[in-house]
Amino acid sequence: QVQLVESGGGLVQPGGSLRLSCAASGSICSINSMGWYRQAPGKQRELVAGVTRDGRTPYADSVKGRFTISRDNAKNMMYLQMTNLKPEDTAVYYCNLNCYWTGRDYWGQGTQVTVSS
Repeated sequence: QVQLVESGGGLVQPGGSLRLSCAASGSICSINSMGWYRQAPGKQRELVAGVTRDGRTPYADSVKGRFTISRDNAKNMMYLQMTNLKPEDTAVYYCNLNCYWTGRDYWGQGTQVTVSS
């Protein structure tokens, strides 16, 4: 079993920055990919940014140039640096880990990001 815990969410003004963290623990599988997803009220969960096994880092078009995903494999951590935040970035942000051999997905509990003046 893999446990994922997000932190770093909060209330920020438009144009501000936040850094989300995801800590992975437990019996961590061989990782296929890790990523950040978000879900706004009344909307489907969407991929924000990911890191694949082969090193690709796909981003949603809406966050390109503003968000940066990174991993620290030694610490089993993943981060999402968010800059120039906009009200439309308001959502619950979830950490995801996908296992290579089983295809199983693990999710964190989510962290709320609210962008408002």
